[in-house]
Amino acid sequence: MSFWTDDVTARDVVAVGIVLVSHSPQLAAGLTLLAGQMAGPDVHIEPAGGDQDGGLGTSDELVRAAIARADQGDGVLLLCDLGSAILTVREVLDGNGNGHIRLVDAPFVEGAVAAAVIASSGAPLDEVAQAAEDARDARKL
Repeated sequence: MSFWTDDVTARDVVAVGIVLVSHSPQLAAGLTLLAGQMAGPDVHIEPAGGDQDGGLGTSDELVRAAIARADQGDGVLLLCDLGSAILTVREVLDGNGNGHIRLVDAPFVEGAVAAAVIASSGAPLDEVAQAAEDARDARKL
């Protein structure tokens, strides 16, 4: 399909990005791979794991850089693993309450996969965020 035709709809273009914020660079990278394999290559999923030196922790600089890479114009969804990652993201988003970049209260793994799969359909930010949050209720057994 050519993007120069009139048949292109909003759902033909994946534009919502996802950032996975973890204390562990390996966990963020691994979940990025998993969610990316489930959703396909068109979803912009970026890890922001660990501190600036590659150790355990979180880094506002890594989060900002990941948001910039993931932002394709229709918003960025952020998912975090633990409490202080949420604090780091809130610090980054302080004063940026336009809704274009959104932190969701969702399970890290299930929420990331659900968000990525829904984002792959070209869904808007609200739907991608809702899918991540709804993953909280997914039963495993």
